[in-house]
Amino acid sequence: MATTAAPKFNLADLQQKVASQFRGLNPNDPATWPILPRALACLALMAAIVTALWFVWLSSSNDELEAALAREKTLKEDFTKKLGQAINLAALKQQREQVQQYVDQLEKQLPSKAEMDALLSDINQAGLGRGLAFELFRPGQVNVKEYYAELPIALKVTGRYHDIGSFASDIANLSRIVTLNNIAVQPVKDGTLIMEAQAKTFRYLDPEEVQKQRKATAPGAKK
Repeated sequence: MATTAAPKFNLADLQQKVASQFRGLNPNDPATWPILPRALACLALMAAIVTALWFVWLSSSNDELEAALAREKTLKEDFTKKLGQAINLAALKQQREQVQQYVDQLEKQLPSKAEMDALLSDINQAGLGRGLAFELFRPGQVNVKEYYAELPIALKVTGRYHDIGSFASDIANLSRIVTLNNIAVQPVKDGTLIMEAQAKTFRYLDPEEVQKQRKATAPGAKK
C-alpha cells in the first residue's frame, strides 16, 4: 500500500510571498494593495484612532480631575472656616451683643432732630450759668452723613479764666455729645478773656432721613 508524503512547510518561500505583497505598493491608491498590506494598514489606522481618542479622553479626564481637586481644596478651606465659626459661635454672639450695647449707648448720646433745640438751649445755659456773656452763638449749616448729622455752632463768649474753663468742662459733661474745636482765647482787660470756638454737636438721623441719605449716596444717584 502506497503512502502519500505530507507537503513540506517552506518558511523561506512563505516569507518571500509575504514580502512580495509589500513590494511596489502605490501609496496614493491603497485599494490596489494586496490583502495583507491592506489589512495591516487598516489595523494601524484603527490603532491610531483608538490611541488618539484615548489621549483625548485622558486629557479631558485630567482637566476634570484638576478642577475637582481645586474644588475639594476650596471646600476644605470653607469647611475649616465655618467649623471655626461654629466653634466660636457663642463667643461671637456675645461680642455682637456687647458691640450692639455700645452702639446703643452712643446713640443715646445723640439727640434726635426734635431734641436739637433743647440741646442748643443747654449749651447756652451752660455759659450763662458760669456768668459768661455770649457775643456770638450762631448755628451753622447741618452736615448730613450716612447715619448722623453734624451741626457746627460758632461761639464767642466773654468771661474770667476759671469761668471759661468751667464752661468747657460743663460742655464736656453734657448728656449729649458736644465738642469744642478751634479754640482761641485772648485777654481783654481786668482778667477778662474772650474765647472763640466752634462747638460741634451731633444727632442721629430719623429712619426717613437715613433712607433719603442712602438713596442720595447710592451708585448711579443723580448729583
